[in-house]
Amino acid sequence: MPLNPEPHESRVAVLVDCDNTTPEILEYALRVVAQFGRVVLRRGYGNHSTLANKWQEALVRLAFTPCLQYQYAAGKNTADIALALDAFEAMFDNRADTFCLVTSDSDFAYLCRKLRERGATVCIVGEAKTPDALRNASDQFFEWTPPEPVEYASAGRASARRAPRPAKAMVAAVALLAGDTSEGRVGVGELGQYLKRTDPAFSPKTFGYSGLVDMLRNFPELVLQQAGNSYWVSVKPVEVIEAPAKPARKRATKTTKSPNKRAKSNGNAE
Repeated sequence: MPLNPEPHESRVAVLVDCDNTTPEILEYALRVVAQFGRVVLRRGYGNHSTLANKWQEALVRLAFTPCLQYQYAAGKNTADIALALDAFEAMFDNRADTFCLVTSDSDFAYLCRKLRERGATVCIVGEAKTPDALRNASDQFFEWTPPEPVEYASAGRASARRAPRPAKAMVAAVALLAGDTSEGRVGVGELGQYLKRTDPAFSPKTFGYSGLVDMLRNFPELVLQQAGNSYWVSVKPVEVIEAPAKPARKRATKTTKSPNKRAKSNGNAE
């Protein structure tokens, strides 16, 4: 991937409302926005109690700039105001043309509408509790679902926790990028750019492959197609296996004697 961004590449600002969401949502948000362009601005907003402990670790690890805001009076949320002002400043300075707000607070619905009126693209990454007022104010809403806890039975829990799982991440990336196309597929070059945006250290050689095409060939969940010098990849459709039809159960028939036979049998009995 070239070091210099493409001239037409969108510049994305990721602004996080740390007071109304959880640090676990950050990695999901970065994977989502990588499809839109290059992330040029990463900021997390909150007060002194919010930006401590887990939030501080997550923001630093994922290269976010913590924007600490002090509350000068009770009930005044200065963090929300700072986020809104920075969003407009980034738009007017032409530093960003696409905005991802990570929040579930409907107070940001008006900010979304104003940014879109100025020609910016706005997406929201939030939780299931996000009100419709905020969902409908954005160009696209992405709902984050907390992952289920994973138990490690073996003694080497630390190594298992760090073990890379490229198959799951690769299939998820292809499904995300190909889902918005009419053909249901994505170019391998575009996929490579996306993977680099989500993880600058990504390299197929880390997993023992000579290149991305070689890596994709080894995933049974994916379909790799070649058209000339170009390669395309899609998610293999799930085959629906219909259960065999159950044979019709024979209805039990009750045998009745005809009137003549009954009469004959009665006559013999006499």
